[in-house]
Amino acid sequence: MNSDQAVQQETITQTILRVLRQIFDADYYPQGVARVLEQPERFEFGRALPFIFLHLGCLGVIWTGWSPVAILVAAALYFIRMFAITGFYHRYFSHKAFKTSRVAQFLFAVLGNTAVQRGPLWWAYVHRHHHKHSDHEEDMHSPGVKGFIWSHIGWMTSSRNFPTRYEHVKDLAKYPELVLLNRFDWIVPAIFALCLFLCGAALESFAPDLGTNGWQMLVWGFFISTVVLLHATLAINSFAHSFGKKVYNTDDESRNSLILALVTLGEGWHNNHHRYMSSARQGFRWYELDITYYILKLLSFTGLVKDLKPVPVQILEEAQHRASNLKSSTTAKS
Repeated sequence: MNSDQAVQQETITQTILRVLRQIFDADYYPQGVARVLEQPERFEFGRALPFIFLHLGCLGVIWTGWSPVAILVAAALYFIRMFAITGFYHRYFSHKAFKTSRVAQFLFAVLGNTAVQRGPLWWAYVHRHHHKHSDHEEDMHSPGVKGFIWSHIGWMTSSRNFPTRYEHVKDLAKYPELVLLNRFDWIVPAIFALCLFLCGAALESFAPDLGTNGWQMLVWGFFISTVVLLHATLAINSFAHSFGKKVYNTDDESRNSLILALVTLGEGWHNNHHRYMSSARQGFRWYELDITYYILKLLSFTGLVKDLKPVPVQILEEAQHRASNLKSSTTAKS
């Protein structure tokens, strides 16, 4: 091998290692984060591969079939992980709407990480950025500015939106265990998927009457449950800024939706949330179902969480006054 071939071989090897490191290390940007943030937003096939993989995994149901226990596990994991996302990734890490211990915040961060929505610090940074620039040009996922499909899933296929801006989540970045979890955000989902496969295999051996196995449990418990959970979460970015009712006069297009509130355990009261993001509850009124808040309230009785921030009285009165004014205006026109 001559010197030119050696240099070429070394370059190919370095390229492969760099790509592999970028896949497994969420904080690895050899050109620097600043250069990545300067790039235009665009669809990138490489960044879309994880989502393609998750969706293709759902097709495994063609070969594995279904069983009552597999569907039950998928539904249970949807509910549990949705709560981890809504209660902790969102209301705790993003908005500090209540307090908890360092151990509990780490355990729920791990649980939220199983939802395959990247690390808790990245999630919190992106969401805080969204509130700061909601439905303006800087917003990463505004349907009114960048289109419905882009706001739903497209924005997650652009390298520009991948770096975690740790300077904007300093309150969380001081915990090395959270930073580590955020940096290597693929480890927990991989272990979670493996555990589901092993549990299914164990059930096949020790409880064959249940009619499940490792591959079926992997398809239903991991792939199908995760994909449905992902799209339900992303619907808050797209649908909740396009359809529904505006109870508050906010400077964005956030909407309230009962349907989204049902599938996301309370996140559908999005206009409420954009009016007052610091509250632990998003269903401000008694008839606005907010399952995440009910669970947090129950956990507060155990001491696991505490100091749930309430909705100020003036915020509730503001909605009543706006509704009265709109009713009076409608009556006057008629």
